Amino acid sequence: MSADAKATANANATDADLPGASAAVASGLSSQAGRLRAVGLRKTYNSRTVVQDVSIAVDSGEVVGLLGPNGAGKTTSFYMIVGLVPADAGRIEIDGVPVTAMPIHKRARLGLSYLPQDASVFRRLTVEQNIRAVLELQVDANGKALSAAKTEELLESLLEELQIGHIRRNMAISLSGGERRRVEIARALATQPRFILLDEPFAGVDPIAVIEIQRIVRFLKSRNIGVLITDHNVRETLGICDRAYIISEGKVLTDGHPDEIVGDPAVRRVYLGEHFRM
Repeated sequence: MSADAKATANANATDADLPGASAAVASGLSSQAGRLRAVGLRKTYNSRTVVQDVSIAVDSGEVVGLLGPNGAGKTTSFYMIVGLVPADAGRIEIDGVPVTAMPIHKRARLGLSYLPQDASVFRRLTVEQNIRAVLELQVDANGKALSAAKTEELLESLLEELQIGHIRRNMAISLSGGERRRVEIARALATQPRFILLDEPFAGVDPIAVIEIQRIVRFLKSRNIGVLITDHNVRETLGICDRAYIISEGKVLTDGHPDEIVGDPAVRRVYLGEHFRM
């Protein structure tokens, strides 16, 4: 298993809203307003500063893109927020709680879920076994493990909501790129997150699957989950975002609504190109 996959497996143990869940579950953490915030992030490698004074915020129910040219520092910024890369300076907060020094699994307990670019499913398990493995780590409001009946109820809800019930007994290794993404998102939702960080969600999927992933992101937004996306597929990402940040030369070049981003002369000059159209 890759390092990202291991990190995801460790992170998948927390609490908030699930698709199709009962009213009691649906009134959990993700019904609350919240904010994921990074302020003044800096990272230096071998005396070269790759991220300098980057500040980013994501509110509950908001979809935010983190974009920029290759080597601009966006991935490093993203990984500092996830907890995969330590920040040399700056701070990261979830609802005002400092998490800068916390490992990824402790950030997960505060409602932060991470979906890596690399496959994070257990390839030798079926679809339903992959999701059940995460659900069995969850606890109820009293800190007790979910009952077998509740686990199965939530499993059925996730299979239905993500439209993967028909492949529930398929081995994960046999899934298409789009199917795998849906299973990974189901696993992330099983942790009931408040914020989901998606690393290249549109990578390696066909056009039909892109539409499906955009639909799922809209679903997350409708459930008041904040979403931060970094991806090289600019149109697909801007097409689903409420706001986006453009990182260039390790700094935030600009941020705003996708229409403002596309119309910004500086963004066109360093990133999109003069002929870019949505």
